Amino acid sequence: GEQKHLELELKVLADVGLIGFPNAGKSTYISKISNAKPKIGDYPFTTLTPNLGIVKYADYESFVIADIPGLIKGASSGKGLGIQFLKHIERTKVLVFIIDVNSKSILEEFSILKDELNKFNENLLNKPSLLFITKCDDSNCVIKEKIRNINFLQISSINKIGLNKAKKMMV
Repeated sequence: GEQKHLELELKVLADVGLIGFPNAGKSTYISKISNAKPKIGDYPFTTLTPNLGIVKYADYESFVIADIPGLIKGASSGKGLGIQFLKHIERTKVLVFIIDVNSKSILEEFSILKDELNKFNENLLNKPSLLFITKCDDSNCVIKEKIRNINFLQISSINKIGLNKAKKMMV
């Protein structure tokens, strides 16, 4: 008989993948729009494995969304568990970048996330993508930077601001 050694990898298969830095609000968002029940905490790296949820919209329509654990600068070169997390993004159809409105620079964070995806697999940036700016918990949520060349939406998962519009944008 023959003997073979195989290495198998299980990758999440989802329609939409949530991408962002740790503690950007990805888990809170997925818990509000889907049936997912991820662990939520106000500290980085609460999510250590991808969480899947089914989002229902319209009458009998749905899609699968994946909460990918937070990425950090250098993830594409193996920093943290970045490569393990990035592998799951390859199987999604739409990328949704999640960035906290309170970050020092939304555009810089967005650029870092896109750069990490590009370094890991340059084809990832060919997928349709959106930008959701989270933690816009009141009507005075002001973005100080000009955001161009991507569809973006300000949302608040806690106060349920913009969630229905966000669902429609992801379809």
